[in-house]
Amino acid sequence: MNATPILPGLSAVEGKLLTATFDAGRLSSDGGVIVLREIAKRLDLAGTITGPLRDDRDPVRVRHSYGEMAMARMVMIAAGYEDCDDVDALRCDPALKIAIGRAPDSGADLMSQPTLSRLENLPDWRALARIGLGQIDLYCRSFARPPQRIVLDIDDTDDPAHGQQELALFNAHYDCTCFQPIHVFDGLSGKPILSLLRPGKRPSGEEVAKVLRHVIRRIRKHWRRVEILVRGDSHYCSEPALALLETMRCDYILGFAINSKLLEIAAPWRKQCEERRSWLKPTVRRFHQLPYKAREWSRSRKLVARVEATDLGSDARFIVTNLQGRGKTLYEKVFCARGAVENLIKDMKRFTRSDKTACSRWEANQFRLFLHMGAYWLLHALRRAAPKRSRWRGATFETIRRTFVKIAVRVEELKGRIKLTFPASYPQAAMLAAMMGAITTRGP
Repeated sequence: MNATPILPGLSAVEGKLLTATFDAGRLSSDGGVIVLREIAKRLDLAGTITGPLRDDRDPVRVRHSYGEMAMARMVMIAAGYEDCDDVDALRCDPALKIAIGRAPDSGADLMSQPTLSRLENLPDWRALARIGLGQIDLYCRSFARPPQRIVLDIDDTDDPAHGQQELALFNAHYDCTCFQPIHVFDGLSGKPILSLLRPGKRPSGEEVAKVLRHVIRRIRKHWRRVEILVRGDSHYCSEPALALLETMRCDYILGFAINSKLLEIAAPWRKQCEERRSWLKPTVRRFHQLPYKAREWSRSRKLVARVEATDLGSDARFIVTNLQGRGKTLYEKVFCARGAVENLIKDMKRFTRSDKTACSRWEANQFRLFLHMGAYWLLHALRRAAPKRSRWRGATFETIRRTFVKIAVRVEELKGRIKLTFPASYPQAAMLAAMMGAITTRGP
C-alpha cells in the first residue's frame, strides 16, 4: 500500500516520484546528548547544582526532581537550546528524555517552562553560596590526581541587561546597562572554576580579594601543597589583592596601570628604542625590571616594563609580579598567556549564551549562570575527549556541537533495551566512538 504524501507536488528526481511522509518512527536531531549524559553523570553536574537546594514539595505529587530539571536545562543549553521556552517544544524529544534518564516511549515527558522557571527562582543567597563552593569542588574532582601547579585566570566581562534587573548598572566603559560578572578559569586546562554575577561596575580591591580568598581556600582544602599562580589585568592589581596573595603564599603576575611617575621613568627607555629603530628593524622591544612602591601599597614590589617602538610610535606597559626570571620571559610567556581567558569567556558567552540573564531577581540570574557553567563543562569535556593531536582539540564549541551533538538518531524502545540507530552516512562515527571510550575510561 502506497503512503499518502504529506507534501504534494514535489518534483521528480531522475524520473522517480518523490514523496514525503511522517512515518519514520521516533527520531531526534540531537543524538549526541547521549554522550553528554555520560559526562554529566561522571562529573555529577546535577548534584553539584541542585544538592544545596531544599525541596519542600509533597513527594507524592512530585513528577520532576530538581536534578532532572537541572540536567535537562544544562543538556539543552549545550545542544543549542539556551532559552527556557525551548523545552515546551522539545518535551517529547526521545534523545533528550534519555539524557535525563527516562525511557523514550514509556517514560514521562520533560518538564514545562514554568516548572523550570520556578526552579530558577528557588535558591536564596545561602544556597547560591553553597553551589558556588560546589563548583570549586567540582573543578578539583575533575582531576585524576592533584596537580603540582595551577594557574588561576581571573577576569570580568559585560553582560548587557534589557530591563529592570537587580544589580544592573550603567557602565560608561561598555556604554550600556549591564552586569559585570567575574569569571575564574584554570589557565592551563581551560576548566571553569567560578562565575559570579555582580553589579555592572569595576570590582574594588576588597571585592577581588574576597573572591580570591574563597577560591584559594577551597582549592587548598583539596590540595594543600598545590602551587597557585594568579593572573589578571591591571584593575585586579590592588593592595588588598596583592597582600592576600602574599599572605596565602601564592604567585601572581598582574597588569599595572601606567601613571605619570612611570611615564617619567620609561621616557629614556622609549627614546632608546626609537633611536634603535631602522628600516631593517622596524620594531624594537626591550624589557626592564625595577622596584616600585605605589602610593597605596604597603611595601615595594617588582615591576617589569615592556617598552616598544614601532612605526606608530613608542609605548610602555608594566606588570607587577613576585615571580623570578627574565623580564622578557615573564611578560611574553607568562603574562601574555592570560589572553587565552578571553577566549574561554567568549566560549561561555557566545556558545552557551551565559548572558541570558533576563530574570528580575539577581538570585535567579546567578542560578542561570551556574546552569550555563554546567553546559560549558559538558562541551569542554567533550572537546577534551578528542585525541590530543586531532583538529577537534582546537575546535570551537559550535563546531563540537554541530559535529558531535547535532546528530540524527532513531530511537526504539524494545522490551529489554533501547536501540539507537545513527545515520550510516555520519562521517565522524569512529571519532565519536573514540571520544566516548575516552570519557568512560579516563573520565571528563
